Amino acid sequence: MAAARWGAARRREQTARQAEFTAFVETAAPRLRRTAYLMCRDWHLAQDLTQTTLAKMYANWGRIRHTTNLEAYGRRVLMHVVFDQSKRRSASELVLAELPEVPHQRSDDTVELHVTLLRALATLPIRDQAIVVLRHWEDQSVEAVASTLGVSVSVVKTQNARALTRLRALLGQDFVRI
Repeated sequence: MAAARWGAARRREQTARQAEFTAFVETAAPRLRRTAYLMCRDWHLAQDLTQTTLAKMYANWGRIRHTTNLEAYGRRVLMHVVFDQSKRRSASELVLAELPEVPHQRSDDTVELHVTLLRALATLPIRDQAIVVLRHWEDQSVEAVASTLGVSVSVVKTQNARALTRLRALLGQDFVRI
């Protein structure tokens, strides 16, 4: 009889853990996918990277579910997955997405601006891309970026300044600042 109660308690615990993970995925997956896209500029690959990140987190969910900041933990795992993926990818491989024919030109050039910024970002080394995306797109603090990437605060500050200088040089003086 005690074994039956223990088995039922274990199933309830497992169901509760799965519900917690599902709730986490529902809130965190869109942000992780967007960050992954900014790093690789391919929605399909970004989805794969996000799924790999979530699978790694699920495998350790019993240990990490009580972590104070699961979002930050998820970003850190994602960055490791992105770095691992970029090491495996050929240096000559280039991801291109053809834009569909647009029947009407938009009056604002937000699409053109977005494409220009993504192309400029793609010229940076992968760690610099991560710093710029986390620091400026995700609006993370220098300390949070350093923690996510496992580097010191001074490394984040230095590489961020260098990356922004390279982007400014690439985009030119006439580029509109937002």
